[in-house]
Formats: sequence, C-alpha cells, structure tokens
Amino acid sequence: MFKFATLKKTVAAVLLAACSMTPAFGDDEKMIEIYHIAPGKQVEFLKLIALYDQANVQAGLPARQLYVHADGAAWDFLLIQDEDVAPEKAKLRNEALKKLGAPTGAKFWVAIRQTIAEHTDTVATGPTTAADWLKKLGD
Repeated sequence: MFKFATLKKTVAAVLLAACSMTPAFGDDEKMIEIYHIAPGKQVEFLKLIALYDQANVQAGLPARQLYVHADGAAWDFLLIQDEDVAPEKAKLRNEALKKLGAPTGAKFWVAIRQTIAEHTDTVATGPTTAADWLKKLGD
C-alpha cells in the first residue's frame, strides 16, 4: 500500500518538471491523472490512451503528457492534459474518436476501468512561478 505523502511528493515533483518544460507561464488549467494499472494491463491501457491521443492530434489538440513510473510511490502512469477544450475542437475530437472506433461515453468508462486498479485526478492551474502567483494575490 502506498503512502499518501509519498504520492503527494511525487505529483509535486512531476508538476514542477512539467512546468519547467513549458517556457510560457500562463493560467491554463491542467488535468493531472495518476493511474495504478491492473496487473498485466499496462500495454492495453497504453494502447487505449494512444488511441485517444491520436484523436486529439487529428482534432488539432496536443497529445497528453505521459510520465512513466520509475521509482517511489505505487503508481504506473501519470497523464497531464488541458482541462478545457474549445467546443469546436471537442467536436473534431469526437468525430475522430468515432472514425477510429474508440469507445466513447459509457463504453469508454467500461474500457478504461478494465485496465486500472485505481486512479486519482485533480485540476491544477499553471504552469506559473511563485513570484507570478504572488502578483495575482496582490502581495
């Protein structure tokens, strides 16, 4: 069983790494998803995510940022993606998903849950810097 404090430190480290990879500092909201995969389902999970990333790219959206566990807490994959998608891009993505034969709606939830043991997700604002965030607070 993993410790929540270890997971929290891992997420913080990955978020810092993601922020350092992005030169512009904005207020984009990001969805951070942490997955512990069911035994033997890693490849199936990655194939499903790759299919959804393909639909994103076809719709002019970026693929998710994928982090693969190397050491520490008990998670397998961490994904970071934009929280909000413009309606016209969402429509294009949904059309691409249909053409690719990807499961959507309730079928998506069944398909993804067949590959995971557990997951958590959260929304974060950034990337930014401490100084820029303090400016927003008026300090």
